[in-house]
Amino acid sequence: MKYILASASPRRKELLEKTGISFEIIPSSIEEKITEELPADIVTELAFQKADDVFEHYRTSHKEEFTVIGADTIVCYKDEILGKPADEQEALDVLSMLSDRTHQVYTGVALLTWENGKKIIRTFYEKTDVTFYPITRSDLLSYIASKDPFDKAGGYGIQGDFSIHVKSITGDYSNVVGLPIGRLYQEMELAD
Repeated sequence: MKYILASASPRRKELLEKTGISFEIIPSSIEEKITEELPADIVTELAFQKADDVFEHYRTSHKEEFTVIGADTIVCYKDEILGKPADEQEALDVLSMLSDRTHQVYTGVALLTWENGKKIIRTFYEKTDVTFYPITRSDLLSYIASKDPFDKAGGYGIQGDFSIHVKSITGDYSNVVGLPIGRLYQEMELAD
């Protein structure tokens, strides 16, 4: 089976490499449309949209069997979705709000397989609770000055320098990085 990752995320690429499968990267270029309201439904919907975009383009020019893996991650606090901060003030506001509190990280995954002339769709999501220690304003300003928060949902990357502020994680660590690799591997194994 040929595998395609519908994401340009270096973190997702690194996690998927841990499975040992070979895969190609073809990022989706669609404009995402959210029609759902619950975080779990939103990430599943967005993961499907990305995977389906790549699936349909790929299928028109290739005959072999393949699976497209789409993923989307969001950070939520009290049911509010926290996107990528637009500027330093927004990063400070979001990270200050998360300081000394627990928030949730959801990642939706869509596996779209072309096999025996049929499109097979499987989707799932994982949720992880992340709790931060109290974080000083000077630590937050120093982190924001690194520019790391600006391409990350919720304004932080758990795998980088910000990890010193993580008090606890309940659930899958790789889910917070951007791809619940253990669950994904199990789902792929079940499909074989």
